[in-house]
Amino acid sequence: QVQLVESGGGVVAAGGSLRLSCVATGKTFAMNDMGWYRQAPGKQRELVAGINRGGFTNYPDSMKDRVSISRNSVNTRLDLQMNNLEPADTGVYYCYLSPYWGQGTQVTVSS
Repeated sequence: QVQLVESGGGVVAAGGSLRLSCVATGKTFAMNDMGWYRQAPGKQRELVAGINRGGFTNYPDSMKDRVSISRNSVNTRLDLQMNNLEPADTGVYYCYLSPYWGQGTQVTVSS
């Protein structure tokens, strides 16, 4: 079993930056796929950034110039740096370590 706890969310003005962190505890030694997803009100959960077991990163076109994902070598920490935030980035951000999900952290970008 793996537990994921996110932190770093909050309220930020448009154009600002946030760094989200996810701490994983439990059986994290396997090099599973990891990522950050978000869900805006009334919308489906969507990928923000991913990193696979080989360290290859994956960003949707809408995010790739504004976010950066990183993790430590033992899969106990996953970070997401987000820059130049827009109101459309508002939502709950979830940490994912296959097949587990965190509880989410709220990000609100004010215009």
